[in-house]
This record gives sequence, structure tokens and C-alpha cells, in this order.
Amino acid sequence: MDFALAPRTPSRIAPPAAAASEPWAPPELRLVCLDIDDTLIDCTAAIRRSLHILTGRGDLWPLWDLITEEHVALVVAGELDYATMHQRRTDCFLAELGILADAEQVSSFERRRRELLDHSWQLFDDVVPCLEWLRAAGLTLAAVTNASGAHQRKKIADLGLAPFFDHVAIAGELGVAKPDPVMFHTVCLGMGCAPDQAVHVGDKLDTDAIGARDAGLGAVWLDRDGIGERAPEGVRTVAGLAELPELLVSEYATIGVPAQRSTGTPAFTVRNGVL
Repeated sequence: MDFALAPRTPSRIAPPAAAASEPWAPPELRLVCLDIDDTLIDCTAAIRRSLHILTGRGDLWPLWDLITEEHVALVVAGELDYATMHQRRTDCFLAELGILADAEQVSSFERRRRELLDHSWQLFDDVVPCLEWLRAAGLTLAAVTNASGAHQRKKIADLGLAPFFDHVAIAGELGVAKPDPVMFHTVCLGMGCAPDQAVHVGDKLDTDAIGARDAGLGAVWLDRDGIGERAPEGVRTVAGLAELPELLVSEYATIGVPAQRSTGTPAFTVRNGVL
């Protein structure tokens, strides 16, 4: 049987209107992750002082930092544990200075260095006001650090940071380290939020900011030293933690602006809903 095409007649039903594009809405932010060393705690200054006291020289920080990065990379790769890394790093550092030390002498140097550091840690001036603001804004906070466990928890407790954090993630305890996405995703999972509902703030562009961005989190590079390097796409830059609240308010939808305290001078002034 053949079928002929019926002539097309005008439709009495108007075609559906093109769906209006949804207005852009900023993402929801529930979790702020913060690095510890050289983000909250002035780690570099403390180590500089300890090395100066132990060696009588004030120019050894770059060498120590380079050797530390090389040895931490071995920890991240799973080739060393933190305790062995500390011993080998110090042994390598002393050898670079031309000091041939046996195992006990290396251990003694390391113990003395850690004792000096325990009395040298200091927070940056902008840390407590920023943490107070974040808590008052109703955000969940997590500390995310690549250090080892016991001494990092002691630093956090001794400097009064522990009450601010809902969660502390330490590479030496988890067996994974930044910039591995697993580190960031483990924190988000533990806090019950998706990566795109979290932002990570840290002083290292590659380890902290780019690592967080590649894991799907918001990424903020804390450039305290004013390096001025252009941050890659998807990474925001602040020169200090005093700039963080304004950045978060402008970028995210659900941050409640903390009410001004009834006494004292508020750290931030709210004008027309924008910091």
C-alpha cells in the first residue's frame, strides 16, 4: 500500500519558546582547606633562625630548602618514610657543608634543630583574623599539609590553631600528599562535600594551587613573597590572608557575611553586600 504525504498545514500550536538561558549563579562554597607551613605558620623564618643558631651562618636557607624538596619528593613517591627522610636530609645537608658526621651526630643535630623550632614557630599576623572570619561565615575548615603527623599536630595545637579546624589531613598519616588529587578528594569526602564546593589555599603554586585546581577544587595561591608570577588559568592569587574573605565573597554564592561584633572594631566592613 502506498502512502501519500499529506499537505503541510499551519500548526495551531505555537512552537515552544526557546528556553531562556539560566542566569549565571556562582558556585556554592562549603569547605575551605588551608595549607599550614608558610601559609599559616611562618615556617621559613623559624628554620632560618634555627640554622643560623646551629651553624653560625645566615645564608643556608636556600640549600636547606632545596635538599628538603628533594627528600620530600621521595616521601611522596613512597620511597621514604618521614622519620628516615628527616635523618637523611640532615645527613645530606651536613655533607654539603663539608661536615662528615656519623649517625649519632646527625641525630643530635636534628634533635637540637627540632628543639629550637619548637620555640620559634609563629603565626603570620593575618591568620587569626582570617580564620575567625571564615568560621563566622559558617564555613567548614580543614588543614591540609604535606608534613609528618606528630610534630605537625603539636605545632597546630601549641599555636592555638586546633579549635578552628573541623578536620586535619596530614600526608604522613594518610600515605598520600599534595598535589595528588587523592589528598584533596579524601578531605572532601571526609567533610561530605563535592570538590567543586571546596577551595584550597596555600603558598606553593604547583603543590597547593595547581594541585587543587586539577583535583576540581577552587584554587587560591598565597603569594606572600610577592613573586608576581602569573598564575595559570583557574588559579586566583592573594598577597595575604586579609584578601581572602573579599575574594570568597565575590566568587561564591553561599558565604554568609559575618555579623559585626558588638564590641571592638570589625576586621572587615560590609558595604552594599560586598566586602
